[in-house]
Amino acid sequence: MTPPDHPAPSDRTARADRARGAVVGSAVGDALGAPFEFGPAGVFAARFPDGVGEMCGGGGWEPGEATDDTQMAVLIGESLLERGGLELPDIFDRFRRWAAADPKDIGLQTEQVLTSGDPWDLAAPLHFQRSGRAAGNGSLMRAATPAVHFAAAGREATMSAARRIAALTHGDAAAWEGTAVLHELIRVALDGGDPVAAVPGALRDVREDHRPRWATVLDPGWHPDDATEFNGAVWPCLGSALWALRTTDSFETSLAAAIDLGGDTDTVAAVTGALAGAAYGFAAIPRRWTEPLHVPLPGFGDRVLRTPELTALARRLAA
Repeated sequence: MTPPDHPAPSDRTARADRARGAVVGSAVGDALGAPFEFGPAGVFAARFPDGVGEMCGGGGWEPGEATDDTQMAVLIGESLLERGGLELPDIFDRFRRWAAADPKDIGLQTEQVLTSGDPWDLAAPLHFQRSGRAAGNGSLMRAATPAVHFAAAGREATMSAARRIAALTHGDAAAWEGTAVLHELIRVALDGGDPVAAVPGALRDVREDHRPRWATVLDPGWHPDDATEFNGAVWPCLGSALWALRTTDSFETSLAAAIDLGGDTDTVAAVTGALAGAAYGFAAIPRRWTEPLHVPLPGFGDRVLRTPELTALARRLAA
C-alpha cells in the first residue's frame, strides 16, 4: 500500500518508479540499519516501540548517512554509465581509489583485496587462495545499481554481470551465485513480477555445486534462526532479506524486520531495501527516510549524493 506522502505512479511510469525504488531503497536500508550494526536482535523495535522508525544516526553515523554499501553501489553505477557498459578494470580502479581514501567503513575482506596491490583480475582470487574465506555479503550490498542497469537485458545477462562484478572482490563462487540470484529477483520485481515466486527459476541458473545450499536459505520455510553462519555471510544475508520481504506487507515493515534481526544490519537492510524497493516502488518509501538520506563518496572530492541524485542515477541506469 502506497503511503500518502508520495503520489502513486501511473502504469506508464511504474517500472521507472520501481527502478528508483531499488536504488534508493537499498540506500535507505543501508542508512537506516547502520546505527544498529552488530547489535542484538530486536534492537530496532526497542528503539522505536511505536513502530515508526526514524533515521536516528548513531555509532559514528549521522542520521541518513549511507555506508560503504551504497558508496560502492554508486561507484559501479557511475562506471556503467560513464564507460557505456561493464568495464571491470574501471570499476576496480574506482573501488581502489575509494578504499585508499580511508572510508568510515569498509569490509575487512574487501579492504584486503583492494589494498593488496595485485592486478584487478588477480586480487580477489589470490586473496581467496591465501585465506580460504571469501563468502562475505559485500558483493550483495552493492548490487542495486548494476541489477537495475542489466535488468532489461534478461536473466542470463543480468546474472552473468552479477557474477563478474562480485568476483572483483570475492573469490568464493558462493558470493557470485548469491549476487546473481539477487540480480534476477530484482529483474523480476522491476518487470512487475513477484520476486519470491521467481526463486525457483533463478535457482535453476545457479551453479549445480552451489544450488543445494542456496535452495536451503531461499526456501519459503527457512527462517533466519535456521542460519548456520553470522548474517555477514552471503547465504544468511540474502536469505534474511528475502525472508523479510516474504513475511511483511510493505517497504517499511520489511526494513524493520530486517534490522530487527541484529548483526550486520546495514547490509541485510540494504539488500532488503533493494528487493522491497523494486517490489513496492519509490513511491512506497517514506519521505522521513528519503529527505535526510546522503551518500558521501570518499576519494572523489567533496561529493555527497542525496535522494535527487540517486533517483537520477537510477533513471539513467534503467534507460
